[in-house]
Amino acid sequence: MKNYFRILLVAVLVVVVGCTEQKREPSNTIFVSIAPLKPIVEGIVGDDFTVSVLVPQGAAPETFEPTPRQLHELENAKFIFSVGLLDFEKNLVQRVAKSGQIVELYKGVELLQGTCSHGHIHGVDPHIWCSPQSLGTMAENAYKAISADMPDSLHYTENYNKLCVKVLELEEEVAEICNTGKQGAFIIYHPALTYLARDYDLKQIAIEEHGKEPSVRRIGEIIEFARKEGIKRILYQSELPASSVEAICKDTGAQAVEINPLAEDIFTNIRTITTLIVE
Repeated sequence: MKNYFRILLVAVLVVVVGCTEQKREPSNTIFVSIAPLKPIVEGIVGDDFTVSVLVPQGAAPETFEPTPRQLHELENAKFIFSVGLLDFEKNLVQRVAKSGQIVELYKGVELLQGTCSHGHIHGVDPHIWCSPQSLGTMAENAYKAISADMPDSLHYTENYNKLCVKVLELEEEVAEICNTGKQGAFIIYHPALTYLARDYDLKQIAIEEHGKEPSVRRIGEIIEFARKEGIKRILYQSELPASSVEAICKDTGAQAVEINPLAEDIFTNIRTITTLIVE
């Protein structure tokens, strides 16, 4: 009987020690709140970490709620990189964050007032990732957090420098596209390109009014603007209402073009969207 209890005690200790050791293993996962942040973080950490996206493609950040499984995974993540301006991101701070675990990448970006009222900190436009100039600041914030936590990983500095070159090349390319383009104004259903417009001297006209469907009067004003400016394309997102876009296109001869500001390849996406606006 004594031998039995000794064996049982050893077995329990092995399980306890094993669990303790497992908990102490460093996490190999980093989360980003939305897909456009993934190439920024991956550009710094390379293959050292698995970078997972919290909001899946096709889901809207405005209505997103993490699943219980995601919340559990977030608890064990090395970092959670967020824009820091979306409502669901702020809610994560109370639900899963440990000290320093969530890194808000908006800090240092000159923020603009927003005309939409859903899905983000009210009064602030959250779409900073849609402009190359903001991407540079966001990359710097990510690098500072990573290098502070892992100061001996010098290759992260090398990766970051390469990422900075890539962002700078994007800035220059977008500036060139805008300088040689024929169109300086554009119409979009949801004002997702406010920072791109500010940084490259473009004029964004949003169809929706304060996050809601436009009035008949508003549609009339936009039709008049489109005719006056010779607008060829009306930009919209698939998850948002399209009836007013179709009405404006029908009356102006413009083409409705779908864009996705939440596409993962933010570098290609910004080039494509800028070209659509100005050509």
